Amino acid sequence: MTPGDFRFFQELLKKQAGLALSFDKSYLLATRLAPIASTHGLRTMSDMADALRSAKNPEIEDAVVEAMMTGETSFFRDVAPFECLRQHVLPSLIKARKDKKALRVWSAGCSTGQEAYSLAIILKECGHDISGWKVEIVATDLSKAAVEQARSGIYSQFDVQRGMPAKYLVRHFTQFGNMWHVKTETKAAVSFRPLNLLGDTSAFGSFDIILCRNVLSTLDMAAREKVLLTLHERLEPDGALMLGASEGSIASGHHFKPYPRIPGIFVRDDSTFAAA
Repeated sequence: MTPGDFRFFQELLKKQAGLALSFDKSYLLATRLAPIASTHGLRTMSDMADALRSAKNPEIEDAVVEAMMTGETSFFRDVAPFECLRQHVLPSLIKARKDKKALRVWSAGCSTGQEAYSLAIILKECGHDISGWKVEIVATDLSKAAVEQARSGIYSQFDVQRGMPAKYLVRHFTQFGNMWHVKTETKAAVSFRPLNLLGDTSAFGSFDIILCRNVLSTLDMAAREKVLLTLHERLEPDGALMLGASEGSIASGHHFKPYPRIPGIFVRDDSTFAAA
């Protein structure tokens, strides 16, 4: 791949997904895109770049973006933020919504669904009586392939061994051979759909809790600002935003401030608009 080809893919990914791809990640580009080139009869990355330059090819372009946006995920990833949700955020919101009896949660950048199903399990196991409540979990990802895999609710032994407590595995999954299927009731709690966070989310309404973890750190500055503004618009005034472990400095001062005494959780900061 020539430097010019790399810059072409770099600009394509920035335009379509806001992805900030540095030159030291060229190996990752080649590794993830080689199977796509082979599928479409293209011998090299340069051939793929030429094909995309010469004619609009949505199928290849979408495949390139999806391949580069596929992220690492696991059940109850990092553990501590989920404990914060269970012990602090949910009790506060359940108390505040006792008359409304409704909760909406958004897993933005849900990848293959482990985070969204972790949320569903927490809500079912939270110890508070929310039976009869309208609880909605919406999970979105740019990758259509990831969303389809998430919808299936089927995971390998390796997947469930990464972070899933045994007590939850027994209660919320059924084993078929070497695979584990999310049980119907837990699976039905989550609605999966493809979505580009840089696009229009106005039809989504507002949410009490939003998880957008390890997404901002992959984006360039302009895309980060756009996504943060979107998250601010979609979050209820007293709602909570959970980010990745390394993303706190990205959000602070950009429409959000830390949730009182709870690392990794943020609330809206409307003063940033007043100051502007």
